[in-house]
Amino acid sequence: MSGTFITFEGIDGSGKSTQLRLLARYLEEANCEVVLTREPGGTPVGVRLRGALLDVHEEVDPLTELLVFAADRAQHVRRVLRPAIAAGKVVISDRYADATVAYQGAGRGFEPELIQEIVQLATGGLRPDLTLLFDLSVAESAVRTRRRVASKNSDRLDSEDAAFHTRVRNAYLDLAKAEPERFRVIDARGSTQETQQQVMNIVIPFLRARGFLGDSLSEARP
Repeated sequence: MSGTFITFEGIDGSGKSTQLRLLARYLEEANCEVVLTREPGGTPVGVRLRGALLDVHEEVDPLTELLVFAADRAQHVRRVLRPAIAAGKVVISDRYADATVAYQGAGRGFEPELIQEIVQLATGGLRPDLTLLFDLSVAESAVRTRRRVASKNSDRLDSEDAAFHTRVRNAYLDLAKAEPERFRVIDARGSTQETQQQVMNIVIPFLRARGFLGDSLSEARP
C-alpha cells in the first residue's frame, strides 16, 4: 500500500509545529508508521540551507530566498518524501509548497506564474493528500511571535511587518477556498488542547478511511 502525505500550514505563531508533534506522538503510539519532517530543513542539506535562510542577522534577497527554498524542497521531495510515501508510510510535513505561494508569492510579490513554475520544478508534481491550515489573526500571531523573540527562538520571517503577514494569511485562505477537497481550516485561536481536538477530528477519520488506522481508535486523544 502506498503511503499518504499530510501537510501543516499557517502563519507564524499559529501553533502548527506543536500540533504536528502531538499528532505524530499519538500515531506512533497507535503503531502507525509516521515520518515527521519540515521545510526548510527536512534533509541534511536542508538543515544548512535553513540556517542561512532564517538567520535573523542575514540579509537575504527575495529572489535568493525563493530559489533556496525551492532547492531545499527539491532535495526534500527526492530524498525524503517520495521514498517514504512509496514505502507506505504516513508522511507529515511542517510546511510545503503552499508556503512558497503564500510567503514568496503573496508576501514578497513574485508573479503567480513564476511561483507555479518553480513549485512544479521543485516538487515534480508531488501534492499533499490533505493540508491542515492553522488560521490565526495577524494580531494574535504578533503576540505569539513576540514571545518567541523574547525566548530567542524566532527567525528572520518573524520580523516582517503586519502588512506582510496579512498578505500571507490572505493567500493561505485563498488557497483553502480554491481547493476545499484538500484543505481543512483549523481555528487556531484556542488552547493547545482545543486545537488538538480539531486536528484529531480531521486526521483520524482521514487515515482510517485509507486503512492506516483501525476502526477502534478514538478520534480524540485518550
